Amino acid sequence: MSQAHEYVKAHFEQFKGQLFDLLRIPSISTSVEHAGDVERTAQWLADDLQRIGLHTVEIVSTPGHPIVYGEWIGAGLDAKTILIYGHYDVQPALKSDGWINEPFEPTERDGHIYARGSSDDKGQVFAHIKAVEAVLANGGKPSVNLKFLIEGEEEIGSTHLADFVAANRAKLQADVCVISDSGMPTPDQPSIVYALRGILTMDVVVNGPATDLHSGVYGGSVHNPVQALAEIIAQLHNPDGSVAVPGFYDDVLPLSDEERAELQKTAMTEAAWRQATGAPKQWGEPEFAIHERTGARPTLEINGMAGGYYEPGFKTVLPAKAWAKISCRLVANQDPEVIGTLVRNFIMNISPATIHTTVDVALGGPAAFVDIRTPEMQAAVRAYEQGWGKKPVFMREGGSIPVVSEFQKELNAPVILMGLGLNDDGAHSANEHFMVEMFRKGINTAIYFYEAMGAGE
Repeated sequence: MSQAHEYVKAHFEQFKGQLFDLLRIPSISTSVEHAGDVERTAQWLADDLQRIGLHTVEIVSTPGHPIVYGEWIGAGLDAKTILIYGHYDVQPALKSDGWINEPFEPTERDGHIYARGSSDDKGQVFAHIKAVEAVLANGGKPSVNLKFLIEGEEEIGSTHLADFVAANRAKLQADVCVISDSGMPTPDQPSIVYALRGILTMDVVVNGPATDLHSGVYGGSVHNPVQALAEIIAQLHNPDGSVAVPGFYDDVLPLSDEERAELQKTAMTEAAWRQATGAPKQWGEPEFAIHERTGARPTLEINGMAGGYYEPGFKTVLPAKAWAKISCRLVANQDPEVIGTLVRNFIMNISPATIHTTVDVALGGPAAFVDIRTPEMQAAVRAYEQGWGKKPVFMREGGSIPVVSEFQKELNAPVILMGLGLNDDGAHSANEHFMVEMFRKGINTAIYFYEAMGAGE
């Protein structure tokens, strides 16, 4: 065991206490009321990066929430450089959402840390901070240069990150970018995500009469916008669950037999799927397995619908308008702009003349695909093998991390998705949690990765 790993063993309880302190700050980026907490979190992280020995630490202001940047470049110009990305902002959370404990008062139960942000993403990025602390401790000099980029706007679309990356290419230049903001199916089988879906979102608004009307006076003569929206939404999918928009699948690349076999290694059983979702039965494209539908196929989801009166009691109105939130998850080779146009045009074409429909499309980012054959990826494979005692498998993940494609485009560097959480950690949900053992293994695996990169293995 190296000196760094010995340091982790001796200081792990202290690391856990520090993580608890970080989790207590409600850094909710979507809330104006918590803007001060977001800034406080950025300062907390900057102070810790300074304390562990980074040469340069900055809090960079943006038109939104600040970015924390830090670097240790003591390995020299010829050494490899690793850029570590994470985010410190979190989703909103209230005890009334169904939390057992207060969401910003971390609680350890049954080997898990329960708190908002514990897995997404404070716990995962903090594992890297503690790994770097361990390799720098007691005058340690790692054989790689290390940089951190920790943003505060990931949960609201990384609004200002692209501009920061484009304006700071030289500062951020690295041989590999590491992102720990994904999960594994089980704690005993390490896995590396090599593909993420892209995303686009849209707001659909249906307007009917100029104002809410009396349903007894005008009902039967005015097309109810809520009904009209429901009719539009009902036409977006075929009965088998496939998307009905013409051209939606045209650019999707088929999975090879080899890739399907690799993905099968992390396939979720139907029983596990039922337990994870609570849904009574599967739905979706029948010719694809669950893990293929959720990671390797594009989707169109209705994220919310509203219109009319839905408070307690009754109000017999004929509503003036209704609206829906729609998102599309996209796979490699699909262009978000093309898909957004296809879906928008389809909705407009099926909208009846009895209503006015508008569709506003927001492009979130393309899908990301990582080459698993690079030396950097193989270093990650060896690191997981040392940290877990088992070779990792490769998997696709259905979520989106727009910064992956941003790093690939602007920095021209390979990206490694070193997920340290679990798929059932409950990110964005009540009772989000992070397994203590995953935190411990994550720190040690990060150290192994830095060592492997430094050795040029």
